[in-house]
Amino acid sequence: MQRIRIHPDNPQPRLIQQVVGLLEQGQLLIYPTDTAYALGCRIGDKAALERIARLRQLDERHQFALLCRDLSEIATYAKVDNQTYRLLKAHTPARCTFILEATSEVPRRLAHPRKKTIGIRIPTDTVCQALLTALGQPLITSTLQLPDEPLPMDDPELIAEQLGRQVDVLLDAGILSTQVTTIIDMTTAPPQLIRQGAEQVDDWLA
Repeated sequence: MQRIRIHPDNPQPRLIQQVVGLLEQGQLLIYPTDTAYALGCRIGDKAALERIARLRQLDERHQFALLCRDLSEIATYAKVDNQTYRLLKAHTPARCTFILEATSEVPRRLAHPRKKTIGIRIPTDTVCQALLTALGQPLITSTLQLPDEPLPMDDPELIAEQLGRQVDVLLDAGILSTQVTTIIDMTTAPPQLIRQGAEQVDDWLA
């Protein structure tokens, strides 16, 4: 595993570009988010996506998510009506995953097989935003939570020790929280809280 230490608040552009180059080579990345660490790869990298599924022991029903820089990227991958757009605009970026109806641009393996939905994240994290801006496209993202573990991984030392032979790159921003994102299903009316996580959203859904 290649370990790249980056400043959590002022990520070095040179290091961000280095990580983008590795992603463009199809490598599998562990990176910091506004909750815990996550696994990430480019949308078109089927082999890296399969590695995420094996590492986390995910079945075909798992709802993957896309990490997007801002709302302008969402329309390519999710169908958003005016009301949903207004809610997203008012409450993003946030520590939330929004479940939306997928467009035909979403690879079949990413969309929910029955519901044809996709999770969308617009993160608050500075490193995430720098990475997405430099990459110029969303990342496939999956919380770094190993099978049978109750919480996501938050310590780069333990991550490197446990996963050094299974993942290509660790973007190390120090110890993070062990929180998960709040998940909201936007395909229902009204939107439905699926999982309460780091973001409090009671007033959004009232």
